[in-house]
Amino acid sequence: MTAVQTIAEQSGATSDQDQYPAGALVVVRDEEWLVKSSVPTSEDGTRIEVVGVSEFVRDQEAVFFSGLDSIELLDPTATELVRDDSPNYRRSRLFLEAVLRRTALPQSEQRLALADSFLMDPLPYQRRPAQLALSGANLRPRLLIADVVGLGKTLEIGLTLAELIRRGRGERILVVTPQHVLEQFQHELWTRFAIPLVRLDSVGIERIQREIPAGRNPFTSFKRVIVSIDTLKNTNQYQHHLEQIRWDAVVIDESHNLINRGSLRNQLARTLAPRTDALILASATPHNGDAKSFAELIRLLDPVAIRDPENYRAADIEHLFIRRTKISPEVREQMKGQWADRGPSRSVHCAATPAEERIFEELATVWLPGDSGTSVSAVPLFPYTLLKSFLSSPAALRATVSARIRTLEKKEDRRGTEAELAALNRLSELAAGLTEADSAKFTALVRQLREEIGVGPGSETRVVVFSERVQTLEWLAEVLPAALGFRGRAARDCVRVMHGGLSDEQQMARVEEFGLADTPVRVLLTGDVASEGVNLHRQCHHLVHYDVPWSLIRIEQRNGRIDRYGQAHPPEFRALILTSEVAGAKDDTVVAERLLEREDEAHRSLGTAEAVTGLYRAEAEERSLIQDLLRGRTVDESLDTPHSGADGQDAGLDDFLADFFGSVDATAETAGDPGADERDAPAPAGAPSSADATDASPVLPRLFDSTAHFMDEALREVYPDARDRLELDRDQQSGLLSFRPPAELVHRLKALPSDYLREQRLRERLLVTFNRRLAEHSLQRARQSSTSSWPEISLLTDLHPVVEWLTDKVLVGLGRQEAPMITSNVAEPVYLVQGVYSNKLGRPTVVKWMGVTWREAAREGLAVDDMVSLLRRAGVGPAMANKRGYRDPAPLRAALPRVLETAEAFLNAHRDAWDEPLRRPVEEYKLRLGAWEQPTLDGEHTRKRLADLADSLLTTGRPLLRVLAVLVPDTETGTDTARGNGDGAPPVSLSAPSSSPFRHSSPRAAL
Repeated sequence: MTAVQTIAEQSGATSDQDQYPAGALVVVRDEEWLVKSSVPTSEDGTRIEVVGVSEFVRDQEAVFFSGLDSIELLDPTATELVRDDSPNYRRSRLFLEAVLRRTALPQSEQRLALADSFLMDPLPYQRRPAQLALSGANLRPRLLIADVVGLGKTLEIGLTLAELIRRGRGERILVVTPQHVLEQFQHELWTRFAIPLVRLDSVGIERIQREIPAGRNPFTSFKRVIVSIDTLKNTNQYQHHLEQIRWDAVVIDESHNLINRGSLRNQLARTLAPRTDALILASATPHNGDAKSFAELIRLLDPVAIRDPENYRAADIEHLFIRRTKISPEVREQMKGQWADRGPSRSVHCAATPAEERIFEELATVWLPGDSGTSVSAVPLFPYTLLKSFLSSPAALRATVSARIRTLEKKEDRRGTEAELAALNRLSELAAGLTEADSAKFTALVRQLREEIGVGPGSETRVVVFSERVQTLEWLAEVLPAALGFRGRAARDCVRVMHGGLSDEQQMARVEEFGLADTPVRVLLTGDVASEGVNLHRQCHHLVHYDVPWSLIRIEQRNGRIDRYGQAHPPEFRALILTSEVAGAKDDTVVAERLLEREDEAHRSLGTAEAVTGLYRAEAEERSLIQDLLRGRTVDESLDTPHSGADGQDAGLDDFLADFFGSVDATAETAGDPGADERDAPAPAGAPSSADATDASPVLPRLFDSTAHFMDEALREVYPDARDRLELDRDQQSGLLSFRPPAELVHRLKALPSDYLREQRLRERLLVTFNRRLAEHSLQRARQSSTSSWPEISLLTDLHPVVEWLTDKVLVGLGRQEAPMITSNVAEPVYLVQGVYSNKLGRPTVVKWMGVTWREAAREGLAVDDMVSLLRRAGVGPAMANKRGYRDPAPLRAALPRVLETAEAFLNAHRDAWDEPLRRPVEEYKLRLGAWEQPTLDGEHTRKRLADLADSLLTTGRPLLRVLAVLVPDTETGTDTARGNGDGAPPVSLSAPSSSPFRHSSPRAAL
């Protein structure tokens, strides 16, 4: 019987369901490989991603299929017991720690394991999305993060992904964002969480096409990718590639853009949703007020969550979304001193110039005559388009007039257009000669920037200026620098323009440049392309609305660019309000100023302006407002008129959206206690109980007190000559490590952003630290640099490539299928055994670390599942002495079959109890699935697929067992083990009452 046959029988798996746990060593093609992840396939057995261990394949990545290759997962009864002569048994301790680190957390572990190890503030509210995703309330980690603008959704996503990675459920990650936030998102996930994403912007795509063979699926070459949603939806070849890939996790940012069924974005989401385990959607405005559209978004997460898309409540889907505002008690209390409160939007009145008054008069008498007259335009909404263009700038008005004239002149039948053409030509003449001197807004802007805000030569102050019109932005870019006193090169560099007409590279470059402190840019002129997702608060707390959008949502989104988590100064907002003396003129006091006041009122009372109109979309708000103005209503009358549905029509929403918003303050009763939201807040269905949340047992079993201690010892073991071989330099005071990465580590670094590798010359030298303060300082310093926003020093987390590299080096320090013998304070030999149950997807459902003994005389085996505690009680640690008292391994090895039999019996005895938390949500989900009414053939196919998925999550087969080490008594001449280890502690015995061991007796001679 071969080793691979033995282990296949042991796991109870067929050839297409073989289990290969992460961290295990396998032999393929006579070379040794370390398993990184495995997943069953429908045709070729189990797909196993590995990294080479033996000499000829060292650090080479490869993929094997158990149906195509002979993959030998070695028989645990054939384990070789070897001596360890390293100081303090360092090699053995490191090996055990590395196995602990490389073993994925089981599906049953719902607590957060890594939350305190990243470069983020310890804010419980930012941990709640990850807690909900892992709570078991969902069949899979699928979640809509609907926090309002500025609360830190990127950090919440990063933490959730990190926890999935630690569970072996995040090897293949796809992040989809708007193009202008690609680099920002990539930057946050690497600098905060050490999660590298390969960016597929226009430049990245060109590079990939050079690096991989023609026609090759790029997503098979890069496991963790961030790409623009516009790139994916507009490229047919990517649709084909995506249909061939399965992901562990997909993130779609600004997911409200997915709602419209039949759109390219919606089709993309419907392609990705069934091809990923975890799905995280993020949007501050996740619905358009239409129940059916919102149901479409939720059904991407779970097709059976909503039975009737026109009649459901927030309680039906509370396990699938989370939403808070800045005034939610849990957020407000936790953010004290870390997020300055905003001031009110300040209206800056600008009295129209004589030239502008003539245009106001023309608009009032010809285009918007009020109740007593008729507009010259046959298109009811066009006069308001003219008005808004004029309220923006002369340049915008000229562009709108010219475009309308061209449209009318192209008509073959011009009957009925003569009067409008004549009126347009009059407007064109009135606007033709207007310069910045004729613009009251421009004069006021210069005065505000120079005198009130302090922008100018020699000043470090920055401001972002918003306008809806590209023509206004480009005009301001031409005339503003000189008006602010900039000359020469400074005039060219002080202003940057950003709008949707720029490429993704240009947009990202402008955002990065504005966020770096020592760049010369002082004013960012931007359109509303920057109103979603972009961080503009790093060096700026001043915002000017040059023109005001006629939407509360859009105003709020703009303000959220500088009013967001991490803002160190009170955000200041100004809006330029053009006023007129002309009777009947609809100047900015009629609409814009009132909208600003209502947005501010909603922000302070509700935390968001979304719900004021009940329309939930900026475009719908503006369209509804203009229609109400045409009907003679005021702004307040329009805003206070009940609306529902995407188009302002009654869609039978009842009070669903009120119910939805009602969940925002679910933790209000815990506001006084910064940690109470984790202990006492009402938990979603299936979430961990308060007893779970306060469980004192560690989530991650550890032999070393910190990752820093483990890495320090690992370097000493793997590279005893590191000072010379790696040119290692260690600053004891600051905790900075500097070294030259060896070739195998350089190979792993290829997953890092290419510009980061190049700018920081990481292939030549790495600067890393466990000192969070030093890493944060380096990140802040990078934001002061004009050369790169990437920090020189990165924080070493458990996910960092350097830590993973050293962990793998330690794992292969022992030979093939070897386990060390450790002389320690035990009364009899204790075998350390790892036991792993998995499901049909190859993911661990239960992981146990056992201590096992076999007493041949009594034909009895004992087992406990507290390996780490047992090691500590036995004195295994950095202070233990290695007396090199070697023992004959033959008798110890002879007991291995009985030891493994005892370990499996222990696991089988407790399997049902351990499986219960997994079975319960699966059974509940299958009940919902059975009640789901879906008469179509496609619906039945979906039902079967989801039922099969639910079943595949449960434990299957027998456990995989692995012998890790053996603790043996000290048998030196003259030593009495009964007296303990010399410090008064008695030898550890599994039969002691405190250990409550599992007992197993067997009459069989062998397995």
